[in-house]
Amino acid sequence: MDEKILQWFPGHMRKAQRLVRENLSLVDVVIELLDARIPSASQNPMLREIIGDKPRLIVLGKVDLAAKKFTDAWLEHFRAKNLPAVAVDAVKGSGLKALVASAKALAESKTHKLARHGAKPRAARVMIVGIPNVGKSSLINRLAGAAHVKIENRPGVTRAKQWIKIADGLDLLDMPGILQPKFDDAQVALKLAWTYAISDEVHDLELTTCKLLATLAEKFPAGLAERYKLPLPLETDAHALLNQIGLKRGCIRKGGLLDADKAVRMVLSDFRDGKLGRVTLDDP
Repeated sequence: MDEKILQWFPGHMRKAQRLVRENLSLVDVVIELLDARIPSASQNPMLREIIGDKPRLIVLGKVDLAAKKFTDAWLEHFRAKNLPAVAVDAVKGSGLKALVASAKALAESKTHKLARHGAKPRAARVMIVGIPNVGKSSLINRLAGAAHVKIENRPGVTRAKQWIKIADGLDLLDMPGILQPKFDDAQVALKLAWTYAISDEVHDLELTTCKLLATLAEKFPAGLAERYKLPLPLETDAHALLNQIGLKRGCIRKGGLLDADKAVRMVLSDFRDGKLGRVTLDDP
């Protein structure tokens, strides 16, 4: 992956891109949902280009998996750029009131203008956009207070637009997850693969996981050491570290050799589920 940057842009994402363009005029505000673990890598430059001058609210999701001090720093970073930003934990429900209040405030200029021209009062209309597997369906379900959206933890599953009526006076338009057509930065592609925004089927899982282990061992070694009962300092060679973890956790084939595939999937699953500690991989 050093020589060739991972690329993944299934055909249905081109259709999703058109959907966003075609429906943008129907909404007052765009909520751009980012992964708090990778707030930079999870931004899609193509979406920002499509959104243009439409009022935009940045929402950092999956904050329960991210390091809090980094989440706070990212919120300050966006606000310093005059971009309203809130952090949301869709699991516990924290941040939802701030999200709703911010979205309504951003929509006021449009809704008040309609009222001044004699239109019937209506809820603020908001479009939620983001990359695949960033947590849009979980967030919408939490806002709606019921399981209105079928959640699929697979990149690119939500393919049709969905209007979701929210009791708090918001109508939400859910859009399919969209990646940019091409990555110029190998690190961005890696981070998207680690967080499952890019399908596991299109890259070398062992190589990807070793790169993840190398990054975690350098930046967040305590989480790895605690989860896998490893002594500090950690092994510096990522392949040796994977072997150490796999053998320690019973990922073994006949003959006592490492079952690399089982070890790789275990490490990826543990990372994605937050079992390796709260991790933020992008600096503001």
